[in-house]
Amino acid sequence: MPSFRPAYLIHGDDHGRIGERRSRLRAMAEREAGAGGVELIEGDACTPEAVAAALNAMTFSLGRRFVIADGVERWKDADVAVVAEAMKSIDAESLTVAFFAREEGRHKLPAALHKAVEAAGGVVAEEGNVKPRELPRWLIARAAELGVELDQQGARALVAHVGDRQQRLLRELEKLALEHGEGARLGIEQIEESSASSAERKTWTLADALVAGDAPTATRVLVGLRQQGERVPGLLYGMVRRLRDALAIAEALAAGQPAAQVKKSLRMPSFAADRLIADVAKRDVDAFRRALVLMADLELESRGGGGGVLSEDTAAVRAVISAAR
Repeated sequence: MPSFRPAYLIHGDDHGRIGERRSRLRAMAEREAGAGGVELIEGDACTPEAVAAALNAMTFSLGRRFVIADGVERWKDADVAVVAEAMKSIDAESLTVAFFAREEGRHKLPAALHKAVEAAGGVVAEEGNVKPRELPRWLIARAAELGVELDQQGARALVAHVGDRQQRLLRELEKLALEHGEGARLGIEQIEESSASSAERKTWTLADALVAGDAPTATRVLVGLRQQGERVPGLLYGMVRRLRDALAIAEALAAGQPAAQVKKSLRMPSFAADRLIADVAKRDVDAFRRALVLMADLELESRGGGGGVLSEDTAAVRAVISAAR
Protein backbone atom coordinates (compact mmCIF):
# COMPACT_ATOMS: atom_id res chain seq x y z
CA MET A 1 0.00 0.00 0.00
CA PRO A 2 1.50 3.37 -0.97
CA SER A 3 2.26 5.92 1.74
CA PHE A 4 1.17 9.53 1.21
CA ARG A 5 2.57 12.85 2.38
CA PRO A 6 0.19 15.52 3.70
CA ALA A 7 0.90 17.80 0.73
CA TYR A 8 2.33 17.75 -2.79
CA LEU A 9 3.21 20.60 -5.13
CA ILE A 10 3.98 19.79 -8.77
CA HIS A 11 4.88 22.77 -10.94
CA GLY A 12 6.77 23.72 -14.11
CA ASP A 13 6.37 24.35 -17.83
CA ASP A 14 6.27 20.69 -18.94
CA HIS A 15 2.48 20.56 -18.98
CA GLY A 16 2.31 17.05 -20.41
CA ARG A 17 4.41 15.60 -17.61
CA ILE A 18 2.41 17.52 -14.99
CA GLY A 19 -0.82 16.14 -16.47
CA GLU A 20 0.56 12.62 -16.27
CA ARG A 21 1.55 13.05 -12.64
CA ARG A 22 -1.90 14.39 -11.77
CA SER A 23 -3.56 11.43 -13.47
CA ARG A 24 -1.30 8.97 -11.69
CA LEU A 25 -1.83 10.58 -8.28
CA ARG A 26 -5.59 10.70 -8.79
CA ALA A 27 -5.67 7.01 -9.76
CA MET A 28 -3.67 6.09 -6.65
CA ALA A 29 -5.95 8.25 -4.50
CA GLU A 30 -9.09 6.60 -5.86
CA ARG A 31 -7.65 3.14 -5.22
CA GLU A 32 -6.89 4.22 -1.67
CA ALA A 33 -10.06 6.14 -0.81
CA GLY A 34 -12.56 5.43 -3.59
CA ALA A 35 -13.92 8.06 -5.96
CA GLY A 36 -15.93 9.62 -3.13
CA GLY A 37 -12.77 10.26 -1.14
CA VAL A 38 -11.16 12.41 -3.82
CA GLU A 39 -12.18 16.04 -4.39
CA LEU A 40 -10.92 17.64 -7.60
CA ILE A 41 -10.88 21.45 -7.83
CA GLU A 42 -9.69 22.75 -11.20
CA GLY A 43 -9.92 25.56 -13.73
CA ASP A 44 -11.82 28.67 -12.67
CA ALA A 45 -13.15 26.81 -9.63
CA CYS A 46 -9.62 26.46 -8.27
CA THR A 47 -9.63 29.49 -5.98
CA PRO A 48 -7.79 29.80 -2.65
CA GLU A 49 -11.13 30.09 -0.84
CA ALA A 50 -12.49 26.90 -2.43
CA VAL A 51 -9.36 24.92 -1.59
CA ALA A 52 -9.27 26.22 1.99
CA ALA A 53 -12.92 25.27 2.42
CA ALA A 54 -12.21 21.75 1.17
CA LEU A 55 -9.32 21.39 3.60
CA ASN A 56 -11.44 22.57 6.52
CA ALA A 57 -14.51 20.51 5.60
CA MET A 58 -15.84 18.09 8.20
CA THR A 59 -16.35 14.57 6.94
CA PHE A 60 -17.57 11.31 8.40
CA SER A 61 -15.77 9.14 5.84
CA LEU A 62 -13.26 6.61 7.07
CA GLY A 63 -9.67 6.54 5.83
CA ARG A 64 -7.64 9.13 3.99
CA ARG A 65 -9.24 12.00 2.06
CA PHE A 66 -7.62 13.70 -0.95
CA VAL A 67 -7.98 17.26 -2.30
CA ILE A 68 -6.49 17.94 -5.74
CA ALA A 69 -6.12 21.61 -6.72
CA ASP A 70 -5.15 22.11 -10.38
CA GLY A 71 -4.63 25.70 -11.56
CA VAL A 72 -2.76 27.35 -8.70
CA GLU A 73 -0.40 29.09 -11.15
CA ARG A 74 -3.02 31.88 -11.35
CA TRP A 75 -2.83 32.59 -7.63
CA LYS A 76 -0.88 35.53 -6.18
CA ASP A 77 1.24 35.38 -3.05
CA ALA A 78 -1.38 37.35 -1.13
CA ASP A 79 -4.04 34.77 -2.10
CA VAL A 80 -2.15 31.92 -0.48
CA ALA A 81 -2.60 33.10 3.12
CA VAL A 82 -6.03 31.50 3.56
CA VAL A 83 -4.77 28.16 2.22
CA ALA A 84 -1.53 28.26 4.25
CA GLU A 85 -3.60 28.83 7.40
CA ALA A 86 -5.83 25.83 6.59
CA MET A 87 -2.78 23.67 5.94
CA LYS A 88 -1.47 24.25 9.45
CA SER A 89 -4.23 22.03 10.82
CA ILE A 90 -3.91 19.20 8.27
CA ASP A 91 -4.03 15.76 9.87
CA ALA A 92 -1.21 13.96 8.06
CA GLU A 93 -2.84 10.60 8.77
CA SER A 94 -6.18 11.37 7.13
CA LEU A 95 -5.77 14.19 4.58
CA THR A 96 -3.58 14.84 1.54
CA VAL A 97 -3.70 17.95 -0.63
CA ALA A 98 -1.98 18.10 -4.03
CA PHE A 99 -1.37 21.34 -5.90
CA PHE A 100 -0.60 21.50 -9.63
CA ALA A 101 0.80 24.64 -11.28
CA ARG A 102 1.20 24.67 -15.07
CA GLU A 103 3.53 27.62 -15.44
CA GLU A 104 3.63 29.68 -18.62
CA GLY A 105 4.43 33.31 -19.34
CA ARG A 106 3.21 35.48 -16.48
CA HIS A 107 1.46 32.57 -14.77
CA LYS A 108 3.98 31.41 -12.20
CA LEU A 109 3.81 29.45 -8.98
CA PRO A 110 3.40 31.79 -5.99
CA ALA A 111 6.44 31.50 -3.73
CA ALA A 112 4.19 31.59 -0.67
CA LEU A 113 2.54 28.30 -1.70
CA HIS A 114 5.95 26.67 -2.12
CA LYS A 115 6.80 27.68 1.46
CA ALA A 116 3.42 26.53 2.81
CA VAL A 117 3.78 23.04 1.29
CA GLU A 118 7.29 22.66 2.70
CA ALA A 119 6.14 23.88 6.12
CA ALA A 120 3.42 21.21 6.11
CA GLY A 121 6.02 18.48 5.48
CA GLY A 122 5.02 18.10 1.87
CA VAL A 123 6.91 17.34 -1.34
CA VAL A 124 7.73 19.93 -4.02
CA ALA A 125 8.70 18.77 -7.52
CA GLU A 126 9.42 20.75 -10.67
CA GLU A 127 8.65 19.39 -14.14
CA GLY A 128 10.40 21.68 -16.60
CA ASN A 129 11.06 21.44 -20.31
CA VAL A 130 14.61 20.34 -20.97
CA LYS A 131 16.85 22.30 -23.34
CA PRO A 132 17.71 20.34 -26.51
CA ARG A 133 21.40 20.06 -25.64
CA GLU A 134 20.50 18.55 -22.25
CA LEU A 135 18.10 15.91 -23.61
CA PRO A 136 20.66 13.06 -23.82
CA ARG A 137 21.56 13.47 -20.16
CA TRP A 138 17.86 13.71 -19.26
CA LEU A 139 17.15 10.49 -21.21
CA ILE A 140 19.98 8.65 -19.47
CA ALA A 141 18.50 9.61 -16.09
CA ARG A 142 14.98 8.56 -17.13
CA ALA A 143 16.35 5.24 -18.44
CA ALA A 144 17.94 4.56 -15.06
CA GLU A 145 14.56 5.14 -13.40
CA LEU A 146 13.09 2.52 -15.75
CA GLY A 147 15.77 0.00 -14.84
CA VAL A 148 17.83 0.10 -18.05
CA GLU A 149 21.20 1.61 -18.94
CA LEU A 150 21.27 4.01 -21.90
CA ASP A 151 24.64 5.23 -23.14
CA GLN A 152 25.39 8.69 -24.52
CA GLN A 153 25.41 7.64 -28.20
CA GLY A 154 22.15 5.76 -27.75
CA ALA A 155 20.54 8.80 -26.13
CA ARG A 156 21.63 11.04 -29.01
CA ALA A 157 20.35 8.52 -31.55
CA LEU A 158 16.97 8.41 -29.80
CA VAL A 159 16.67 12.20 -29.97
CA ALA A 160 17.63 12.09 -33.66
CA HIS A 161 14.90 9.51 -34.38
CA VAL A 162 12.08 10.86 -32.24
CA GLY A 163 12.71 14.60 -31.97
CA ASP A 164 12.94 16.84 -28.91
CA ARG A 165 9.43 16.43 -27.47
CA GLN A 166 9.97 15.00 -24.01
CA GLN A 167 6.71 13.05 -23.85
CA ARG A 168 7.41 11.26 -27.13
CA LEU A 169 10.96 10.51 -26.02
CA LEU A 170 9.73 9.11 -22.73
CA ARG A 171 7.15 6.89 -24.47
CA GLU A 172 9.82 5.50 -26.79
CA LEU A 173 12.12 4.93 -23.83
CA GLU A 174 9.38 3.07 -21.96
CA LYS A 175 8.80 0.85 -25.01
CA LEU A 176 12.52 0.13 -25.22
CA ALA A 177 12.62 -0.80 -21.52
CA LEU A 178 9.70 -3.18 -21.96
CA GLU A 179 11.19 -4.69 -25.11
CA HIS A 180 14.67 -5.30 -23.72
CA GLY A 181 13.88 -5.94 -20.05
CA GLU A 182 15.24 -4.70 -16.75
CA GLY A 183 19.02 -4.39 -16.58
CA ALA A 184 19.44 -4.13 -20.35
CA ARG A 185 22.17 -1.95 -21.83
CA LEU A 186 20.94 0.19 -24.69
CA GLY A 187 23.30 1.69 -27.25
CA ILE A 188 22.99 3.05 -30.75
CA GLU A 189 22.40 -0.39 -32.31
CA GLN A 190 19.41 -1.14 -30.07
CA ILE A 191 17.99 2.34 -30.68
CA GLU A 192 18.36 2.04 -34.46
CA GLU A 193 16.60 -1.33 -34.38
CA SER A 194 13.77 -0.44 -32.04
CA SER A 195 12.86 3.23 -32.23
CA ALA A 196 11.77 3.58 -35.85
CA SER A 197 8.10 3.84 -36.77
CA SER A 198 6.38 0.92 -38.48
CA ALA A 199 6.39 2.70 -41.86
CA GLU A 200 10.07 3.63 -41.46
CA ARG A 201 10.99 0.03 -40.62
CA LYS A 202 9.18 -1.20 -43.72
CA THR A 203 10.87 1.44 -45.87
CA TRP A 204 14.25 0.18 -44.69
CA THR A 205 13.15 -3.38 -45.44
CA LEU A 206 12.13 -2.34 -48.95
CA ALA A 207 15.46 -0.62 -49.61
CA ASP A 208 17.45 -3.53 -48.19
CA ALA A 209 15.49 -6.04 -50.30
CA LEU A 210 16.31 -4.02 -53.42
CA VAL A 211 20.02 -4.09 -52.60
CA ALA A 212 19.92 -7.81 -51.85
CA GLY A 213 18.10 -8.56 -55.11
CA ASP A 214 15.10 -10.00 -53.26
CA ALA A 215 12.29 -9.06 -55.67
CA PRO A 216 9.45 -10.96 -53.87
CA THR A 217 10.15 -9.26 -50.54
CA ALA A 218 10.62 -5.85 -52.14
CA THR A 219 7.33 -6.15 -54.03
CA ARG A 220 5.37 -7.35 -50.99
CA VAL A 221 6.68 -4.53 -48.79
CA LEU A 222 6.09 -1.92 -51.50
CA VAL A 223 2.45 -2.97 -51.93
CA GLY A 224 1.95 -2.92 -48.16
CA LEU A 225 3.39 0.56 -47.82
CA ARG A 226 1.22 1.88 -50.64
CA GLN A 227 -1.86 0.39 -48.95
CA GLN A 228 -0.88 2.29 -45.79
CA GLY A 229 -0.97 5.51 -47.80
CA GLU A 230 2.77 6.02 -48.26
CA ARG A 231 3.54 8.14 -51.34
CA VAL A 232 5.92 6.92 -54.06
CA PRO A 233 8.18 10.05 -53.93
CA GLY A 234 8.69 9.49 -50.20
CA LEU A 235 9.56 5.82 -50.73
CA LEU A 236 11.92 6.70 -53.56
CA TYR A 237 14.06 8.79 -51.23
CA GLY A 238 14.88 5.80 -49.03
CA MET A 239 15.41 3.42 -51.94
CA VAL A 240 17.68 5.77 -53.87
CA ARG A 241 19.75 6.62 -50.82
CA ARG A 242 20.34 2.95 -50.05
CA LEU A 243 21.10 2.11 -53.69
CA ARG A 244 23.66 4.93 -53.85
CA ASP A 245 25.33 3.56 -50.72
CA ALA A 246 25.30 0.11 -52.31
CA LEU A 247 26.84 1.42 -55.54
CA ALA A 248 29.65 3.15 -53.65
CA ILE A 249 30.36 -0.06 -51.72
CA ALA A 250 30.26 -2.16 -54.92
CA GLU A 251 32.70 0.19 -56.64
CA ALA A 252 35.05 0.11 -53.65
CA LEU A 253 34.99 -3.68 -53.47
CA ALA A 254 35.51 -3.93 -57.24
CA ALA A 255 38.55 -1.65 -56.88
CA GLY A 256 40.08 -4.09 -54.41
CA GLN A 257 39.33 -2.38 -51.10
CA PRO A 258 39.03 -4.83 -48.18
CA ALA A 259 35.53 -5.14 -46.70
CA ALA A 260 36.88 -4.01 -43.31
CA GLN A 261 38.13 -0.75 -44.83
CA VAL A 262 34.82 -0.17 -46.61
CA LYS A 263 32.97 -0.77 -43.36
CA LYS A 264 34.89 2.01 -41.60
CA SER A 265 33.58 4.52 -44.14
CA LEU A 266 29.92 3.69 -43.47
CA ARG A 267 28.00 5.84 -40.99
CA MET A 268 25.75 3.17 -39.55
CA PRO A 269 25.74 0.55 -36.77
CA SER A 270 28.30 -2.24 -37.16
CA PHE A 271 25.76 -5.03 -37.63
CA ALA A 272 23.92 -3.04 -40.33
CA ALA A 273 27.18 -2.31 -42.18
CA ASP A 274 28.15 -5.99 -42.18
CA ARG A 275 24.77 -6.97 -43.60
CA LEU A 276 24.82 -4.26 -46.28
CA ILE A 277 28.33 -5.18 -47.45
CA ALA A 278 27.37 -8.86 -47.62
CA ASP A 279 24.27 -8.08 -49.71
CA VAL A 280 26.22 -5.81 -52.06
CA ALA A 281 28.95 -8.41 -52.56
CA LYS A 282 26.39 -10.81 -54.08
CA ARG A 283 25.77 -8.46 -57.02
CA ASP A 284 27.89 -6.47 -59.45
CA VAL A 285 28.40 -2.75 -59.95
CA ASP A 286 26.27 -2.59 -63.10
CA ALA A 287 23.24 -4.00 -61.25
CA PHE A 288 23.18 -1.00 -58.89
CA ARG A 289 23.76 1.46 -61.73
CA ARG A 290 20.78 -0.01 -63.61
CA ALA A 291 18.68 0.10 -60.44
CA LEU A 292 19.39 3.82 -59.98
CA VAL A 293 18.39 4.51 -63.58
CA LEU A 294 15.12 2.64 -62.98
CA MET A 295 14.48 4.72 -59.84
CA ALA A 296 15.07 7.91 -61.84
CA ASP A 297 12.55 6.75 -64.44
CA LEU A 298 10.06 5.93 -61.66
CA GLU A 299 10.48 9.40 -60.16
CA LEU A 300 9.74 10.95 -63.54
CA GLU A 301 6.67 8.71 -63.91
CA SER A 302 5.39 9.58 -60.41
CA ARG A 303 5.60 13.29 -61.23
CA GLY A 304 3.57 12.91 -64.38
CA GLY A 305 6.44 13.03 -66.81
CA GLY A 306 6.11 9.51 -68.16
CA GLY A 307 3.06 9.98 -70.31
CA GLY A 308 0.65 8.41 -67.81
CA VAL A 309 0.49 5.05 -69.63
CA LEU A 310 0.83 3.07 -66.39
CA SER A 311 -0.77 3.73 -63.03
CA GLU A 312 1.61 4.91 -60.32
CA ASP A 313 1.32 1.59 -58.44
CA THR A 314 1.98 -0.49 -61.56
CA ALA A 315 4.98 1.65 -62.50
CA ALA A 316 6.39 1.34 -58.97
CA VAL A 317 6.00 -2.46 -58.85
CA ARG A 318 7.57 -2.86 -62.28
CA ALA A 319 10.53 -0.65 -61.36
CA VAL A 320 11.13 -2.46 -58.06
CA ILE A 321 11.05 -5.91 -59.66
CA SER A 322 13.44 -4.80 -62.41
CA ALA A 323 15.80 -3.08 -59.95
CA ALA A 324 16.03 -6.21 -57.80
CA ARG A 325 17.11 -8.42 -60.72
